[in-house]
Amino acid sequence: MSVAIIAEDFAGMRAQASGLVERAGLDWHFHPVRIEGVWRRIPTRFCPDPLRATSPIMLPSGTDMLVSVGGTGGAVAAALRKKTGLRLVQIQNPRMAADRFDLIIANVHDFISGDNIISLRTALHGVTRSKLDLARMQWQARLSVPGKALLSVLIGGANGRFSFGVREAEILAAQLIAIMNNAPVSVAMTPSRRTDPGALQTLKDRLASCPVRIWDGEGENPYHGLLACADAIAVTTDSVSMISEASATDVPVMIIDLPGRSRRISAFVAALAQADRVRPFRGEWAPWPVTALDDTGRGADEMIRRFALR
Repeated sequence: MSVAIIAEDFAGMRAQASGLVERAGLDWHFHPVRIEGVWRRIPTRFCPDPLRATSPIMLPSGTDMLVSVGGTGGAVAAALRKKTGLRLVQIQNPRMAADRFDLIIANVHDFISGDNIISLRTALHGVTRSKLDLARMQWQARLSVPGKALLSVLIGGANGRFSFGVREAEILAAQLIAIMNNAPVSVAMTPSRRTDPGALQTLKDRLASCPVRIWDGEGENPYHGLLACADAIAVTTDSVSMISEASATDVPVMIIDLPGRSRRISAFVAALAQADRVRPFRGEWAPWPVTALDDTGRGADEMIRRFALR
């Protein structure tokens, strides 16, 4: 089957949709949603004709199904569903009538329910056991320090709900130094596109004399290597996607608290904490036994079952 992914052109949205479709064993092609004119300032769900508000989306012949992500992608894809008759799977709460979609794959922290809605604990993603095994072979020699466990640190940044600035970087650096001083641990860290340059420079300066590797944005991204090779992972609380991907590994995940608040993200973290999959990061090296938690497969299986794809 050929699946058209309809979403704004953000890496996280693309990763969620492609992860779902690939887990179902289907092929996909991506069609970015680029809202134009006045509708860039108004939620697309209020637009009477979303297909006229976005740059043209041309579906190749042989397209069998639509998968949309987010409110904007969902509004455009719902209009395409009405026009083409293709089945439509929506990822995330579309914030519009559920009957405009054949299936909605949301999260528990979206607080929605219905006959055509399934709720997952983690965000959809493309991190699989085979990808982690391959990444481990590629990165183990580059990331490992003989005689030391590896703590992988995944850093996000400001997102409108949480912030990560110089002060937070100072605190994190001090915590990491304390861990390395008290336990045989090395650190590998990767920032995101949202990481404040000043905060990142603070981390580099404070950790310069420690066994720490910080990706500088040049060359191959070590992100999957950090997931695959870690003995434990610490990740900032701003990113549901990074926490979900880290939780798909078989090592402990610690949540780095940031200033700010989000009811949805707090509920998400609380659900994983209740399963003892994540714990707060307190600047201590204290791993605990865990089992990988990944609901992407359950979402793919439900899509396959409902649409009789196999």
